[in-house]
Amino acid sequence: MEVLRVENIRKNFGKTEVLKGIDFTLQKGEVLSIIGSSGSGKTTLLRCLNFLETPQVGRIAVGGEVLFDAAEHRKYSDAAIRQNRLHFGLVFQQFNLFPQYTVKRNITLAEELLAKEKIKKEGSYDGHTTFKEAHAAIEEKAERLLEEVGLSQKKDSYPCQLSGGQQQRVAIARALAMEPDILCFDEPTSALDPELTGEVLRVIRELKETGRTMVIVTHEIEFARDVSDTVMFMDEGVVAEMGPPSQVIGAPRNERTREFLARFNER
Repeated sequence: MEVLRVENIRKNFGKTEVLKGIDFTLQKGEVLSIIGSSGSGKTTLLRCLNFLETPQVGRIAVGGEVLFDAAEHRKYSDAAIRQNRLHFGLVFQQFNLFPQYTVKRNITLAEELLAKEKIKKEGSYDGHTTFKEAHAAIEEKAERLLEEVGLSQKKDSYPCQLSGGQQQRVAIARALAMEPDILCFDEPTSALDPELTGEVLRVIRELKETGRTMVIVTHEIEFARDVSDTVMFMDEGVVAEMGPPSQVIGAPRNERTREFLARFNER
């Protein structure tokens, strides 16, 4: 079943065209890894998917529903943007946890705010008619997610008391708490010491086993080969090559893909 359709996404910053017509689809449960040199447009594409940047051209649909169509020349309200973002979870390079809140509070905060808003406007949230009921369910979910990422014992800790790998696992749990259709990772191990990388990659592998649909921007080529159903190689704002990892990484057809992987293998 098709979960995501991206059509002709183009994004300029001033006179610089960063994305030059990106097209792809994603099926439910599929893991797409995006590789490429710095400056190739990988992170900008993720930011467009998560409505942190607005493309000048293109269309984004999730589950058959068009969330964005530049041809409509529509001014999206803050409420509409927030609603669109609920389809995506984004795990950042630098964790972006709130230092003043405990681990569990970092996970529950966004959903509690959403629950308050929904109960006030619509009378219920996720089957709960009072915030007290919703709060209890949200807390229970947070504890379940912390167990899933192996951090149950850290629920009352603060981010400064955690290692980088632990902070990134909390960030993953926080993204999962909103139950997005698609989970996105922007180089999730780039800010970690090498010895902490494995624990984060292990969690992502486990998420794949549960059938999560994911888009992963990564420089971990062997990890991309292992975990991905599809690999996209981006070069100067275009999709230069896309296919199964056995092709794109194992036997690339595009000269630029071969050059990139050769440079990577020389490191």
